[in-house]
Amino acid sequence: MDPSDSATQETQEIDFSSFIVSLATSALMHLGEIQAEGQPPQVNFALAKQTIDIIGMLRDKTRGNLTEAETQMVEDVLYDLRIKYLAARKNTS
Repeated sequence: MDPSDSATQETQEIDFSSFIVSLATSALMHLGEIQAEGQPPQVNFALAKQTIDIIGMLRDKTRGNLTEAETQMVEDVLYDLRIKYLAARKNTS
């Protein structure tokens, strides 16, 4: 078996939705909601806010070019992340 074949099989094709999910996961990691196994949460509110803002910018820049499902997914992700961000900031005040 050619080693490049296994690398190709492991690589998943990225689309807009999986890109947004990847960014959302990153934001959740910065909020301490997700952490690497065996590691303590790494909270970084500045990076969380920046990632959330990037998703918002992508929503604005792609308006009218997304499917209805993609648009709804982005809106839902943004809403959930913004609520989690506000709650996390409130809990540290």
